Amino acid sequence: MPGAPQAAIQPKLGVFDLTMIVVSLVIGVGIFRTPALVAESARTDTLFYAAWIVGGLVSLCGALTYAEIGSRYPVPGGFYKVVSECYHPAFALMLNWVYVLVQGAGAAGVSIIGAEYITPVLFPAAWQGPALVKGTVIGVVAVLFLLNYLGIRVGAWAQNILTVIKILMLMALCLAAFGGAGPAAPGPVAEAATGSWWTAFSVSLISVFYTYGGYQGTMNFGGDIVQPRRTVPLGILTGIGLVIGLYLLVNVAYVRTLGVEGVRGAKLVAAGVAQAFFGESGLVLVSVAIFISVLGFVNVTLMQNPRMYYAMAEDRILPPVFRRVNARTQVQEFALVFFTAVVLLSVFFLGTFEKIVNYVMFIDSFSLATVASTLFVLRRRAGKDQTYTGFSVPLYPVVPLVFIGFLLSVTLNVLITDTASALVGFGFFLAGLPLYGVMRRLYPKKGP
Repeated sequence: MPGAPQAAIQPKLGVFDLTMIVVSLVIGVGIFRTPALVAESARTDTLFYAAWIVGGLVSLCGALTYAEIGSRYPVPGGFYKVVSECYHPAFALMLNWVYVLVQGAGAAGVSIIGAEYITPVLFPAAWQGPALVKGTVIGVVAVLFLLNYLGIRVGAWAQNILTVIKILMLMALCLAAFGGAGPAAPGPVAEAATGSWWTAFSVSLISVFYTYGGYQGTMNFGGDIVQPRRTVPLGILTGIGLVIGLYLLVNVAYVRTLGVEGVRGAKLVAAGVAQAFFGESGLVLVSVAIFISVLGFVNVTLMQNPRMYYAMAEDRILPPVFRRVNARTQVQEFALVFFTAVVLLSVFFLGTFEKIVNYVMFIDSFSLATVASTLFVLRRRAGKDQTYTGFSVPLYPVVPLVFIGFLLSVTLNVLITDTASALVGFGFFLAGLPLYGVMRRLYPKKGP
C-alpha cells in the first residue's frame, strides 16, 4: 500500500545458502562450451591446463577481495552500493545502469539455450521449433517467478536443490571419465598456428576468466545474510573453492576422454564425453544437466536483481516503489515483477539486447576492478579502528592488486582488439551521468 511504512530487509540466508548461490552464479552454461574455445586458443594440453589453473587462482584473488568487502559492507545491492558509498552515486550509476537493465537479456539468452536442449528430450520431433522453445522459456520463468514471489526462503530452497543436483551430475560425468580407459585415439596435438605461446595462453585465459565469473553477485544479498561478517567470506570462499575443484576435474575428464584435439573440435564438449560412456543416453544426460544448470542461474538472477534495484532506489535513482519489501516474505514484489517482465520481453527482442550486452563488456571488467578497489577505501576509512572482527584478505594489498591488475589488462585488451564496441560501451558509461541528474530531479529526497 502506498501509505504503508517501509519494511526493512531481514537476514534469512546462511552459509549453505550463500555457497549454493555462488556455485550457481558461476556455473552456468559456460563449462559445457567454453573448454572447446580454450582448447582452440591453447592448442596444447600444458597451456590448456595452465589457463584453467591460473584463471582459478586469479578468481580466488577476486573471491578473497570480495569476501572482505562483503564482510565490511553487508548491504542490499552491495555491488552497486559500495561504489556509491566509497566514490559517488553518479559514478556507481554510470558503471551499472545498462548492466542492471540488460541482465534480463542475459537470463533470457541462457533460458533459451536451456530450452533448446531440453525440448527434444521432453517433446516429440513434430512439435519442435522456435514457438516451443519460447513457450518453454515462458513456462520456466513463470514457475521460478512464483517460487521467488512466495519468499526469499522459498527461492533459496529451490536454489539449493537445483545446485546440489547440478554438482552431482557434473561429478557423475567426472567419475565416468576417470573410471574409463581414457581417449582411444586422441590424435596429434597441434602447435599454436600463429603467435607465441604467451599470446595463445593470454587469449585462453580471458575465456577461462569469464567462465569463473559471477560470484561478485553475492554482494547484492548483503542485507539477506545472517551474521554477514562470518557468513559472507565462508560462503564465497567455499563456493569458489567448489567451483575451482569442479572445473579442474571436469576439464581433466574432457581431455582424458577426448584429448585436447577432441575438445577443440567439440561443439558441446560435455556431450562428447557423456556419449563416449553412456551412448545416445549420454546426450540426454547432458541436456538435462544443462537445463538444471540454466534453472539455477535464472533462479539466482531473479533473487539478486531486485536487491540491486533496492540500492538504486535508496540512492533516489529509481522510483521508491522499487524499494518496497513485503515484511513477511522479504520480497520486493514490484521489483521482482518488473525484472521478470524484462526477462520475458527479452525473449522476443533478444537480438537488440545482445548487441547492448556486447557493447558493455568493455565496462564490465572495469566495473569489477572498481568494486574491488573499494576495499582500499573501506580500509582507509576504518583506519586504526579495532572493532572490526570480520574476514581480512591475506597478503594485503598484493591479492587485490593482482586481481585489479588482471581486470584492467582485460579491459585494455578489449579496447585494443574491439575498439568500436569499446567506444560504444564507453558512450553508455558517459550517458549515465545526465541520467543520474534527471533521476535525482524526478525523485528528490523527502524527509529522513
